[in-house]
Parts: sequence; structure tokens; C-alpha cells
Amino acid sequence: MLVLLPPSESKTGRLRGRSLDLDTLSFAALRPQREAAIAAVAAVSAREDAHAVLGVSPNLVEEVARNTRLTTAPAPPAADVYSGVLYDALDLGDLTPGQRRRANRWIVVVSALFGAVRPSDRIPPYRLSMAVNLPGVGPLASHWREALDAELTEAAGDGLVVDCRSSTYTAAWTPSGDVARRWVQIRVPGATHMAKHTRGLVTRHLLGVDREPRTPAALARVLEPAFEVALTAPTKAGAPWVLDATAR
Repeated sequence: MLVLLPPSESKTGRLRGRSLDLDTLSFAALRPQREAAIAAVAAVSAREDAHAVLGVSPNLVEEVARNTRLTTAPAPPAADVYSGVLYDALDLGDLTPGQRRRANRWIVVVSALFGAVRPSDRIPPYRLSMAVNLPGVGPLASHWREALDAELTEAAGDGLVVDCRSSTYTAAWTPSGDVARRWVQIRVPGATHMAKHTRGLVTRHLLGVDREPRTPAALARVLEPAFEVALTAPTKAGAPWVLDATAR
């Protein structure tokens, strides 16, 4: 099973620790795209118009400045870097050993800077959205699409793809072929302000299951004790299953 998460806008860094080592990251084939994105965002972030190019508030001076120190700043595990509503609900810092093994095997965060990372990968905090058209690289979703397709298709294997991403990050990889038939988007009906929180709870719940669900129907059954669920079949070839989930 592959559980796809978006990154958080807010990220937590450390004052000490070893710096980024691209050789240690998961999905090693993404290195050329990572190097290009790191160099390009560092150059842009040193410019006076960095906030406009990156689409962030001019008040986020320090967050943009972090982008100029990506290769030298301390790089904690991604599980500690990503924060915010979804990650608070997921609470990766409070897992049993079994849950932690599942998290590092199942969870992939789709990142505008690194393409895809697992919770144990060590990365520095950064500020970059997949919606950015990055000078020197171009639209980031397009920058990552081909490389992510090869890597994430292989990572999915014959298991489910449980997709908790926003549409901005879905643009960087859309499952196709046989994988698309096992692609389930998690949708939170009604209150959109609860969507991130609920997706974090769904992911947390999956880390505690006794047996990995192998079909969309099995996924719905696994979630039923904690969520009101409704599963909708794909409307056309290549479209995802949609699983509506509301926390009980």
C-alpha cells in the first residue's frame, strides 16, 4: 500500500544536526530533478522579488531565507519537519514500533522540492509549492511528472494507492494503467476546513490495522469503525475510486 500525503506549508527545523545528503534519500533516481530544484529555488530566494515568484507573503522573510541554506541547514527526518493540521492529527512522533515500520514503508510525501520522500528521510525545512513556476526549472508539477511516474508506480507495486493529496500535488503524479484501478482518493465531504485533519486521522488509523487492505472495498471496511464512509467507483477508465470519510 502507498499512502500519498501533501507536504505542509509550515515546517519545523532544528538548530543542530547533519545537513542534507541527497545520497541517503529514498527514490534515488530523482536526484537530477532534486539538484535542479534546489539550485533554482536557492537562486530565486536570494532575489528581491522572491516572495512574488514563490507566491508567499512578504512577511515570510525567514521562511524564504531558509531556501538559500538548503545544503547547509540541519536536516531532521521528514516526520519532524512537516507540521500543521494534517500532521498534528497523524502524530508521527507517537507511534508504536509496528506503526513506525508501516509509516516508513507506506507513507510517501509528495514534495515540490524533493519530489517524494518517506518519513525517515532527512530534509531541511523549505518554502516551495508545487503550484510555482520556478525560473530555471519551469512549472514544478511538470518538472516532477515523468520521474515520479516511474518511481511511484514501482513503489505502489500491486497494492492500493491511498491518495490524501490536494489537487495541486495530484498534478505531479496521476496513477495510470493497472495502478489507476487501485487508486483511491480520500475525500472529506462538507466542512473543507476539516479535510486536512480528517486525512491525517485516516492515515493514522491505517497505521494501526492488523492486515493491509488489498481492495478499495477492503479499505472502506477497515475505516468503518472510526469513520462514516461511502465508496464510489470510478466514473471512467483512469479515474480514481473516491472514498468519502467523516470522523465519527
